[in-house]
Amino acid sequence: MATGLLVTGLLAAPAQAQSRTDTGTGAPIGTAARTVGDASFEPGPCPKTPEPIEALEGARCGTLTVPENRAKPSSRTIKLGVAIVPAAADTPKPDPIVWLAGGPGDDSVGEAKMAIDGGLNRDRDVIFMSQRGTYSADPALLCPNIDQFNARAVGLVYGAPSTERLHVEATKACRDQLAGRGVDLSAYNDTESAADYADLRTALGIEQWNMFGISYGTHLALVFTRLHPEGLRSVGIDGILPPSSAGSALTWSSARRGFDGLFKACAEQPACNRRYPNLSATFDRLVRDLEAHPVTTTVTLPGNPKPVKVVLDGGALVNWMTSATHVAPQVPRALDELAHGKPQRIAQQWAGGKLSPQAMGRVSHGLAYGIFCSEWAPYESQEEALQGGQEVFPSFPRSVLAQAPQLTFLRPDCDVWKVPAAPRTIRDVTRGDIPTLALSGGFDSQTGAENGPYVARTLSRAKVVTVPYEPHVVFASSECAQEITVSFFDTPAAPKTGCLNSLEPPEFEIGP
Repeated sequence: MATGLLVTGLLAAPAQAQSRTDTGTGAPIGTAARTVGDASFEPGPCPKTPEPIEALEGARCGTLTVPENRAKPSSRTIKLGVAIVPAAADTPKPDPIVWLAGGPGDDSVGEAKMAIDGGLNRDRDVIFMSQRGTYSADPALLCPNIDQFNARAVGLVYGAPSTERLHVEATKACRDQLAGRGVDLSAYNDTESAADYADLRTALGIEQWNMFGISYGTHLALVFTRLHPEGLRSVGIDGILPPSSAGSALTWSSARRGFDGLFKACAEQPACNRRYPNLSATFDRLVRDLEAHPVTTTVTLPGNPKPVKVVLDGGALVNWMTSATHVAPQVPRALDELAHGKPQRIAQQWAGGKLSPQAMGRVSHGLAYGIFCSEWAPYESQEEALQGGQEVFPSFPRSVLAQAPQLTFLRPDCDVWKVPAAPRTIRDVTRGDIPTLALSGGFDSQTGAENGPYVARTLSRAKVVTVPYEPHVVFASSECAQEITVSFFDTPAAPKTGCLNSLEPPEFEIGP
């Protein structure tokens, strides 16, 4: 749902401008073949995307070839698609920006429109590389059978043991299929991906560059900054997921922070507060009531002629709400309708996110589980995960708290994924003095705004910015966030944040 609702701003710049950024040889970045160590870049066609992306029409493209597993001398190689969108300026800055996608499992190349619509290529080339395992990489670890199950699961009780069994069966089928193709599943993680990006910089002959990561891409950016700081001028992270604390407990605290931001904004708006008083208490009560007595309904979706059965229980409502902050003006009315026996609005949004074409065959589940099961699950006990939920949602039933939002059935999934734990150092905090912009949204219920100050504690030149009233990944929805980000890459020590002073809360929908 979140992916389909991200809306880019209006600071678009033409992608077709010819860049003069080069590698010191007079040739623009990405136009020359080059081999450095075990990595090689070869210019060529642009990576495939599910739909045409206008921003890529003027891009310079090619392929980076790297070892699948650098710890194994006999490892096979894998190929990662690369697209470089030229700067719009006639005289671009020499240090490009590399974009790290969300997920885990989204393809950076597919997010080019978001980056370019936000004006990121105003003065610099912007580089997009498909992270290993993603849509335009070879191999791609997609597993659409999991997407198909997720669509089917909207008609099942969210946290039921029978749903868990089917869910884990889909995960195991994905694993078996990938392993049967010869994929080394243990090689799809942040350590290898960070090395891929380090190889990309040297293979392209870039002396210095900047990095911008969104959502899970912030997790990778922080790992990259810790492991490969050389040549890194500045780092922007938006929708922050700290590697040192990522896991189920963090998703619960993020949900609480984002929900409370939205509920508070409604309470401070007289019309919303009069019509929907005590919204937080209403939500908590609905979670308890639905968990005890799930509601079943049917909805129709655009482009889908058949009615879709939807079951809403407490866990489904929590996960709907985690994404619904992207449509914040509708949330109070939707919850009130549900409380008065009208579940259709929420059911339609819940099912629509799972059955949309954008939810099918695009996410690399192989990469996602590689990260979850080697870097997160081994370093958080089941009791710690449960306690994280109890601390922030003490009224929720244990059956709801057993499945953290966004990470349903994580432990049994990892039991069948069977990859070794990453070295404990993967959980180290990132320290240093590289200029860093830590962006968050006040309504972000997926990676809460408290993560900005958390990562900034050990980054001596970090600038923490929370954009009020915005959901997860503010660059996608806020012109102010785009303005701040572009200005940060111009002057990392002093980004322009004045636009924050004029932001207004959304006008919440008021029902009859």
